[in-house]
Amino acid sequence: MDLQDQLKKLFPDHEVSNEPETVDETPHKLFVQKEPILCKYEKRKGKPTTIISGYEGEEEDFKLLAKEIKSKLAIGGSFKDGEIILQGDYRDKIMKILQDKGFKTKRVGG
Repeated sequence: MDLQDQLKKLFPDHEVSNEPETVDETPHKLFVQKEPILCKYEKRKGKPTTIISGYEGEEEDFKLLAKEIKSKLAIGGSFKDGEIILQGDYRDKIMKILQDKGFKTKRVGG
């Protein structure tokens, strides 16, 4: 018994449509603020970390930004309490990525 037969048993009234699905492909726009995003360096438990804070837009946008930075730089990190916490000292590279997106950045510490 293949998948089509199983689906017909589960949904006997369903008719297969051959129309292609329309997908809204408008790119998501990040909120670019006037205040600079803070990019600071700390040592936590003896390990270097870069912390990005000060974003005023939606939390989901900030999470997407965190994911993009982590994948571009191939580093680990997390998003907690309105801050992006990244493993290692990558302030210069992160600030370049943010400036290319139109953000103002401010380097804090060290």
